Amino acid sequence: MNKKLSAAVLTIAATLALTGCADAAGNTGSGTDFPQRGKSIDLVVAFASGGAVDTAARLVQPILEEELGTNVEVINKPGAGGQIGYTELTSSKPDGYTIGATGSPSVVVSPLDESRGATYTRESFQPLGRQVIDPAVIAVQPDSPYKTLAELLDAAKADPKGMTASTTGLQGGEHFALAQIEEATGAAFAPVHFSEGASQATTAFLGKHVDVLVGNVSDVTDLVKQGKTRVLGVMTTERAPSLPDVPTFEEEGFEVEAGTVRGYSAPAGLPDDVAAKLEAALKKAIEDPEVVQKMEDLGLQTDYLSAQDYSDFWTQQEADFKKVLPLVQETN
Repeated sequence: MNKKLSAAVLTIAATLALTGCADAAGNTGSGTDFPQRGKSIDLVVAFASGGAVDTAARLVQPILEEELGTNVEVINKPGAGGQIGYTELTSSKPDGYTIGATGSPSVVVSPLDESRGATYTRESFQPLGRQVIDPAVIAVQPDSPYKTLAELLDAAKADPKGMTASTTGLQGGEHFALAQIEEATGAAFAPVHFSEGASQATTAFLGKHVDVLVGNVSDVTDLVKQGKTRVLGVMTTERAPSLPDVPTFEEEGFEVEAGTVRGYSAPAGLPDDVAAKLEAALKKAIEDPEVVQKMEDLGLQTDYLSAQDYSDFWTQQEADFKKVLPLVQETN
């Protein structure tokens, strides 16, 4: 090989090597090739199938698949009030191939209480977007002697802890709602925790294994249509569009606001480009008109927040829940 040819070969080789290094570096922290063809994305739901969290995830699933160009598989990991699923999510590699539905208070509070033994912290999650705020409600059997919220609360004050009330797990949204009711009104219920989620709690209520159903608007909308429950109050300042005849706690003279906030997150540490792709796909899915309509049919009003705004909201919630956590711990 002559000297000119040898020099040319060396130049080409060096160029290819540098290009390869640049590509490798870009692929390590870049979403340009995300998701890889044929590699599916797991969407972890920390509650059992059939509940509001699971239903919302399955509504956005097909649009995520369309936007990302790969399969998205909803995987239910129920138990411990969401803690099992959140552990699964935060233990996963932050490469974009595992994301999860995150709902507060459960995801916010579980790492705050040392007795829960959570292996994750607030910093273990990377929020991707908020989907909805689902106001809390309190309901009784359709043949219950209690026709109004005031009648039910008076009975609970007269016989503290004499009536059982469902929650979707220790320190979940319903548990906090019960503590807020007790603080604001003096009415004390005995919480019964169903750690697998709303479906398990609702089944127990329909089987008359608990006296009172504390849930969210989305949990009871169909039950009301079917005549299977009587909702006495919504814990928000405005009536729920899907329950227009049900008064708010504020209308009844009680300052109680509670509910569940639901969104999507990933394990912390996603490459920026991957995070951007996931956020954009989730925004498209959450705000899709058909998804929004189906959510409304469930009694849910879409209230999207971007990844950054959802993160800021999460931080504020953490500060708020720290203040009332001792009260919830007293009512375990």
